[in-house]
Amino acid sequence: MPLQRGRRRPRRRLWVWALRAAGILIVFAIGIAIGQALGGSSPPAGTRTSVRTLAPLPLSGETVTVTVTGK
Repeated sequence: MPLQRGRRRPRRRLWVWALRAAGILIVFAIGIAIGQALGGSSPPAGTRTSVRTLAPLPLSGETVTVTVTGK
């Protein structure tokens, strides 16, 4: 029986280390994802030029009279 215990321990240790390595990789991947998300939200460097043509608004049909008196 002591030989069976000796054989099971290395397998158990292997599983423990495999689970630890998987946990570390998952935490690492989450860290990279968070870093990418935060880095992607910053505005681009440099000058950005945007050119748009605005159409004139339609004029209303009202007539306005302005009277100016001089001194």
